[in-house]
Parts: sequence; structure tokens; C-alpha cells
Amino acid sequence: MDQTSLLWLFVSSLLFCTTNQACLTVSPSRSQLFKGEFVSLSCEEDDSSAGWKLRRNTTRETRKECGDGWGKSAGSSCKISYIHTMDSGVYWCESREGATSNSINITVTGGSVILQSPVLPVMEGDDVTLHCQTKTSNLPADFYKDGSLIRTEPAGHMTIHHVSKSDEGLYKCHSSSHGESPSSWISVTGKPTTTAPPPASEAPPPVSEAPTPGHEAPPQLVFRLVCHLVVFCPYFISTLLMVSLYRHRPTGNDPPVSMVITQPTRGEQGLDDDYDNIIPSVTTEYHF
Repeated sequence: MDQTSLLWLFVSSLLFCTTNQACLTVSPSRSQLFKGEFVSLSCEEDDSSAGWKLRRNTTRETRKECGDGWGKSAGSSCKISYIHTMDSGVYWCESREGATSNSINITVTGGSVILQSPVLPVMEGDDVTLHCQTKTSNLPADFYKDGSLIRTEPAGHMTIHHVSKSDEGLYKCHSSSHGESPSSWISVTGKPTTTAPPPASEAPPPVSEAPTPGHEAPPQLVFRLVCHLVVFCPYFISTLLMVSLYRHRPTGNDPPVSMVITQPTRGEQGLDDDYDNIIPSVTTEYHF
């Protein structure tokens, strides 16, 4: 596997650490290392029972686990006491179930110049600083992106402000007195989007205007009419009763009892001519 293949494998496998995965870290935190340096890689995990192990792809081997011909395993960590140029490659954490962490591309050089660049992707909008460094100090250097000169920095470091996706690419530096560093890919990722919170309170619905007199809706008119009738009827009925009682009350000029005397008819007395003949008339003479 050549260096270009390793680079594209790194680019395609760049991931951020998430809450359900392990996160691979490296110390010293650089993507380029000098030959002979001590390096420690660690899987920072949320679930220790997942059994995370370090693996790598290099020009000589694929998916080799830490302790199998390289490094010294200590649980979910791996230590390399003396790193070689052949240790350049892509490193990641992998669980027993096959879950993987973010990947880190490590380049080991036998030269005297390295480019210090971020190991993990840079957040869009942040600043990133690149250092052109020897084993002892920083030097005046030229900085390149994708093979094209960006600018020369006397202090040996360059800051890119408010990085964007257009800043992604292969970076390297060159010192006239010490030579050129290996190239490293810098990845830029967008900031996570956040959902806007709902408004604290919604605007109240508009208040409808009261209908003008004479233009009320039919249900409202009927309701008001019924209300008036319910209130007015008892007064009206009670007034009628009082007037009627007043007109029929007794007065001093009128007799308390009205009597009509009628003469009984002959038929009503049950008398006829025959009866007169049977009972003789009796004449009573009164002398005063």
C-alpha cells in the first residue's frame, strides 16, 4: 500500500467521536512524528465492556491489532516506545462487535522537518495554526497547499482564520536550511445545526369587533329576545292579576247578596185543575 492509498483511506474514514463510540487520541497530538519518538494511542470509551482494541493499516500489513507485531497493548491503549517510518499508516479503535472509532493518519519521517497540524478534523469557522518544526525549534518556512505556495512565514507558523470547506487539502512546509516536511491532509467539517427553540408565547388571536346594533347575528337576536321575555312576563302577569282583583272588590252601595224572587208557575207547583177540585178552597177571614 503506497502513501497515496493510505492518504485516501484516511480521508474516507475520518469521523468525529460520538457518544456511542470510542474516540481515538494520540500523544503527542500530531499527525506527523519524528522517527524514534515515543507514542501513546488510547481508545477513550463510554462502554468498557465493548472490548475496544487498537488496529492499523500500514504499507506492510492490514487490520493488525496492537501487540501482534507492533506496539504493546494495555487494555484499550497501545504504546509504541520507538516509532519507525514503517509505522506510518491509519490507526483506529475497533470493538468485539465490529464498531469502529474515528481514524487517525500518522506519518513518521526520518527527516528533520515536520508539519504540526491538527490530528482531528477542524470545525468550520474555527482558527487553525500550522507549525513548521525541526527537532529543536521552529524555522522560517514556506507553506504549501495541494502543491501551491500559500505564503512564507518568518516565525515558522501560519494561522488560517475562520476555516471553511475550501481550506481542506494537503499541506506541507519547506525550510531552506532543513528541507521539506511530509504532507498532511487537513479536513474541515461543518458545525452541527441546532433547532431554533419555539417562541416563548404565541401571539393571542385577534379580538373580533362587537357587532353594531341592528346587525346582530340571528342566534344572538333570538337569545336576547328570550331573555327579555323571561324577565318581562312575570311582571306583566302579576300586573294583570292585580288589576282584575281591584275591579271585582265589594263596595258599600252594593247589596252583599243579590236575590231575585220569581213567581212559581203553575206547572212548577205541581197543581192542575183537578187538584183544585179535590181540595176546596178555604177562606180565612181576619177581623181587626
